Amino acid sequence: MELIENIFAGDLEGIFLLEIFLRTIVMFLLVLIVLRLSGRRGVRQLTLFEMAIIISLGSAAGDPMFQEDLPIFYAIVVFTCVILVYKLIIWLAYRSEKLTHLLEGKVLPVVKNGEFDIKHENDNNFSQMEFFSELRNLNIEHLGQVKEGVLEIDGTLSVLFYPEDQVRYGLPLFPSLFISVDVSREQGPFACMYCGHVVSDFANDSKSCQRCKKKQWSKAINTKRV
Repeated sequence: MELIENIFAGDLEGIFLLEIFLRTIVMFLLVLIVLRLSGRRGVRQLTLFEMAIIISLGSAAGDPMFQEDLPIFYAIVVFTCVILVYKLIIWLAYRSEKLTHLLEGKVLPVVKNGEFDIKHENDNNFSQMEFFSELRNLNIEHLGQVKEGVLEIDGTLSVLFYPEDQVRYGLPLFPSLFISVDVSREQGPFACMYCGHVVSDFANDSKSCQRCKKKQWSKAINTKRV
């Protein structure tokens, strides 16, 4: 019982509890004010640079909330430095595209004309299954419905769709249809399970995809968007 009391209470003093309460309110309000001064209207999905700013503010705000030997003034100094550095880097990034790309990354193509982009596949940390999941969340049944898709710097996926009368055959994205088939026993069209390239039949016996050289194929579908 004494052990539990020491873990949760320790040498607890009522007056210090009140001090913690007041310190927490002050630091919380300071964090809100600093974030507002940074110019952000909302959080949504943060870039890596903005996440670093939030972590810095959180670290500076947390300790003074409950450590009586740390004056709140120290945190104010840290906050001031962080916001000044933030504003300076934003100012520099506005004038340098290279710095912007270094801090926040680039918009990366994911899908182009109903096929996965394979030129930039090493430029991102997303796996194919993660892209499948993101596309399914946008109610996309197969790649033939997608004219273009890009991965934004905040990690969201932006998509342009083909008009209904231009939907083409594409690689299925749902597990029930994303199944490897024996192309020698099935009728096309087929979609490469790696890059989404669609073929009606094969001109040689290798059964390799012309784009990525893979040999796994699924039945392509051309259903319209609902």
